[in-house]
Amino acid sequence: MKTIDEVLIRMDQIVDDCKSNQSRIGYFAVLYRQVTRRIKSGIVAGEFENNTRMEKLDVLFAGRFIDAYDVWKSGQKPTESWFLAFEACKKSSYLVLQHLFLGINAHINLDLGISAADTMGTEPIAGIKNDFNKINAVLAELVDGVKANISKVSPIFGWLIPLAKGRDEMLLNFSIQLARDGAWKYAGEYFTCEDREASILERDMNIAKLANKLINPGKLLLFFVKMVSFAEWKSVSRAMDQLDVVVKEAQAV
Repeated sequence: MKTIDEVLIRMDQIVDDCKSNQSRIGYFAVLYRQVTRRIKSGIVAGEFENNTRMEKLDVLFAGRFIDAYDVWKSGQKPTESWFLAFEACKKSSYLVLQHLFLGINAHINLDLGISAADTMGTEPIAGIKNDFNKINAVLAELVDGVKANISKVSPIFGWLIPLAKGRDEMLLNFSIQLARDGAWKYAGEYFTCEDREASILERDMNIAKLANKLINPGKLLLFFVKMVSFAEWKSVSRAMDQLDVVVKEAQAV
């Protein structure tokens, strides 16, 4: 893939595939497709510091998710952090937000730093920081919109979010802001390291540990997850359709 339009065509295919197979990977795919659409509209509007470079970053960034998905679908093993996210999607006991955060964990904490460094080539990595932050801002905006309207797919969680009073990320042990900051730090480390394959492997193992915390949040949170999961929609395709509506509405605000 060389263009953002090609990325969107492949993302549509993945979303359709997930609907047909009732695969919970589709929750992240729906969210990330809208992120990609938003970035495309920003490129068309000239919102970024370097719009040509942003398209290259987006293609490389999306490509890491798409490649991981294709590797896993072929029966092989992608990076450990993506493998855990994909395998978790086989279970109905995890929350929609858990699946979303597992995908975001692998994609932001591992893939984004690598993609940013690869986009810059031999140019200073600092040159892409502002556009790097804009990608994270788009994702955070959409996730906040999803959380604000999560009751449409997860009634009990939607009831608990307001009670958390801004501390709702603690409910699932995940912070997008911390992920963003860590991803930028890693982008610099990856950019300057001599053995990039070894760097990716080490980073992947650390991010996989975060994935395991999302999957196994501890006894107290596990009880909460089971209680909330009981009331969530059981039809994956129906939940994906509603999530797609929620994400689009979040972008329209």
